[in-house]
Amino acid sequence: MSNQKVILEIAVFSVEAALNAISAGADRIEFCENPNEGGTTPSYGSLKTLIALTTIPVFPIIRPRGGDFLYTEAEYACIKADLLLVKELGYPGAVIGLLNADGTIDKERTTELVKLAAPMQITFHRAFDRCNDPIKGLEDIIETGCIRILTSGQVPNIEDAIPTVKLLVEKAAGRIIILPGSGVRASNCQAIINETGAVEIHSSARKAIASQMKHNATSMQENMISMGVDENEVKAMLAALQ
Repeated sequence: MSNQKVILEIAVFSVEAALNAISAGADRIEFCENPNEGGTTPSYGSLKTLIALTTIPVFPIIRPRGGDFLYTEAEYACIKADLLLVKELGYPGAVIGLLNADGTIDKERTTELVKLAAPMQITFHRAFDRCNDPIKGLEDIIETGCIRILTSGQVPNIEDAIPTVKLLVEKAAGRIIILPGSGVRASNCQAIINETGAVEIHSSARKAIASQMKHNATSMQENMISMGVDENEVKAMLAALQ
C-alpha cells in the first residue's frame, strides 16, 4: 500500500448527522434522507441548510424514490431538476445511479446527467451492484464521465467480495475511483484498503438515536428512533486508516 491518504466518506441521513460526521473528522459526506428506503434525495431545506454549514465536500444523492434504478420519464425529469438544484446551491458533487431493464448501465441518461452536472463531480452509487456484468458496467460508467463508483462487489457485505472489488480496482487502473462500502467499520476498514488496493472507503457508521420526547404516545405504537452517526466509530476508522 502507498502512503497516499485514504479518504473516508460517511453516508448520513440528516443535516444533524452530517454535522456530527464532520465534527468527527470525516473527509467527505454522502448526503441522503430516508434510510429505510436505502437513501433518497434530501429536501430543499436540508440541502440549503447543509451547504451553508459544511466545511468539507458533500455529495447529495439524487434518487427520487426507493426501490429499483429503472426510472420513468417523469422520474428522470425529477432527477435532472434535483441535480440542477444541487449544482445551483454550490455542492461540489452528487451521487446517481441508473440502470436499464436488462441490468446494463443506462449510459445514455448517465452521460446526459454528468454533462448537466458539470463542473460537479459525479459518483455512480450501488446501483452498480445490481448491474448484470460488473466489468462491462465498469467500462460503461467510465465512458459516461463519472469519477467514482460506490460498490460492495455485488453482494450485501463488502467482506464477502474482496476479490471482486480488488479486480475492479485493477481493471479501473486509475481511470475511475473504486469506493468500497457496505459493512465497513473500524475493525475492518484498513484490511479492506490493504486487500483491495482502494484509496477511498465508505461507511454509514450508523447509530440509532432515541427520541428525546418526555411524552411518549405509546398508543400510537410507532418507532420514534432516528438514524444518526456514531462519532466514536468515525474517529476509530480514521485512526485505523492512519
